[in-house]
Amino acid sequence: MDRRAGDPVVTLRLVVVDDQAAVREALAIMLDLAPDVDVVAAATNGEEALAAVAEHAPDVVLMDLHMPVMGGVEATGRIRGEHPDVAVVVLTTFEDDESILAALHAGASGYLTKEADREAILQAVRAAGHGQAVLDPQVQRRLLALAGRNGPPAAPAEPVGGSLTRREQEVLRLIGEGLRNPEIAARLFISEATVKTHINNLFAKADLHSRADAVRYALTLVPPGGARS
Repeated sequence: MDRRAGDPVVTLRLVVVDDQAAVREALAIMLDLAPDVDVVAAATNGEEALAAVAEHAPDVVLMDLHMPVMGGVEATGRIRGEHPDVAVVVLTTFEDDESILAALHAGASGYLTKEADREAILQAVRAAGHGQAVLDPQVQRRLLALAGRNGPPAAPAEPVGGSLTRREQEVLRLIGEGLRNPEIAARLFISEATVKTHINNLFAKADLHSRADAVRYALTLVPPGGARS
């Protein structure tokens, strides 16, 4: 499905991973129609996904979770560890607490359910390819509910560049909830310029390089296995 040589459109290279042939093929055809997405490979399980990533060097992997041989959580962790420049977006029928937290802690930049339409999937792929994080609205609500059940969030682990201030922790938590800068500014009654300053400071202190990194760092406040009430 590679584009013709000389194609002027800058494309995101995508690998689609799903053990159901009908779903996998439909996703590959549907997403490859977008002018800025090039589906370079499809895989039926995590092991094949790892091989496809090594061979095709994609920008993004669209990953199912529950598959034979190697599931999506393990594959996501392996891909992020071995190919840190490759983003992973989970697309699954499962929206239970354990699945969400396991995938995000493994390094997924996005998490969508298969109820998402084509535009939502494309948006998530594009966002992940540019270092951003996208969560399905249902997933965001579940994460908020988890945070509420676990009580007020503790301070994150000591960052490499020094302790985060209380305001930086608040900004980090809101990034983890999926809020954008204008929404964070409105929630905290501060200007967008101030939000950007806090984000720049916490990125430097915690050695973060993208908003997706910040979301994963924020999720250390909700540890795996702590999801159940």
